Amino acid sequence: MKAAIELDVFTAVGEGNVTPAHLAKRCGTTERGARILCDYLAIAGILTKKDGRYALTRDAAVFLDKRSPACIGSIAKFLTMPHAIDLFMDLTETLRSGGASLAGKASIEPENPIWVEFARSMRSLMVMPANAIAEMLGAASGEKWKVLDIAAGHGIFGITLAKHNPNAEIFALDWPSVLAVAKENAEAAGVGSRHHLLPGSAFDVALGSGYDLVLLTNFLHHFDVATNESLLRKVHASLAPAGRAVTLEFVPNDDRVTPPAAAAFSMTMLGHTPSGDAYTFAEYQRMFKNAGFSSIEIRPLPGPESVIISRK
Repeated sequence: MKAAIELDVFTAVGEGNVTPAHLAKRCGTTERGARILCDYLAIAGILTKKDGRYALTRDAAVFLDKRSPACIGSIAKFLTMPHAIDLFMDLTETLRSGGASLAGKASIEPENPIWVEFARSMRSLMVMPANAIAEMLGAASGEKWKVLDIAAGHGIFGITLAKHNPNAEIFALDWPSVLAVAKENAEAAGVGSRHHLLPGSAFDVALGSGYDLVLLTNFLHHFDVATNESLLRKVHASLAPAGRAVTLEFVPNDDRVTPPAAAAFSMTMLGHTPSGDAYTFAEYQRMFKNAGFSSIEIRPLPGPESVIISRK
């Protein structure tokens, strides 16, 4: 898949390059290489093949052809980074110790450079949930919002709120090198003047106060319960009286094996972090209540993640 994405095979097939000879010329490979790769993709159900000609499946057309606005092919670069793979090369020792060590360059290591690649590669995957959250929160009503985007990464969640709501001011918090990517995306989206930067760690930086919304997207799963509760108390203090914390997470059922995609994320956290996990909604409820929040509700999204809205 990574090779096919790097060679732009899916876009090439979508353009009409449907034989090995045409694909070899378009993608810069040998004809033999193009044939074997595309045959393998057909075996895997990503392409179809009939009479020696290839075609995109519906999913490939939507998510892997660069001409599609829903294309997410860029995620392959982050997901196949040697660093991410190496963390699982000694899973036996990780299981014995209980989690990835910082000495082994776990993903939460301060200013870990993998997050710059994350910001550049994973933006496309988050466009749909970001728009769903903006709609869920009623961003189009145009209320004056002060929004804190913690661990902003690519910045797409805060940026999307700003695009839907011309009266939203976004304060994006992350490592300086990561925020440079978020700022590029904000400028490209036309909301750069309302996108402000807070460089540093969410655990150390003074957050400020009076926020109507605090975004916690794909962040809490990196840490243990005590660490999360400490941060959530800080978030609670930063919110305006009627403020809301908006959390996007993989939330398994209490059995921890369903639904499969959300539940399986716990293994990713075992390999990447010293003590992170895929927490159940009951666990998130306790964390937010212990941090002082008055009400906590969960709303499903299309896909493997859910939104948790917690009111001050």
